[in-house]
Amino acid sequence: QVQLVESGGGLVQAGGSLKLSCTASGKIFTIGAMGWYRQAPGKQRELVATITGSSTTTYADSVKDRFAISRDNAKNTVYLQMSRLKPEDTAVYYCNAQIWVPLTTGPLSRSFWGQGTQVTVSS
Repeated sequence: QVQLVESGGGLVQAGGSLKLSCTASGKIFTIGAMGWYRQAPGKQRELVATITGSSTTTYADSVKDRFAISRDNAKNTVYLQMSRLKPEDTAVYYCNAQIWVPLTTGPLSRSFWGQGTQVTVSS
């Protein structure tokens, strides 16, 4: 079984910073792209940032120049450093990873999600 566990959420004042972490564990052959998504109350889940296995990054326009995604392949962990936070960044943040799991017939790629971590930015 593969699990993604997020941590680092919390309450912060506008202008502040938070760093989210997400670690994958279980039977993992290799990990491809990883990313962060968020869902605010009454809104659809949206992409925040992604990072490929070779560390190419993409960002939503709303977080460019404020958020930074990174990964530590040795620890199967992806990070999201969030700076200059705004009240509109308030949401549940979810980690996603494309993970190749080892099977007797060969590795199989599947998409996994974390349970989510709440980020609340007060004005």
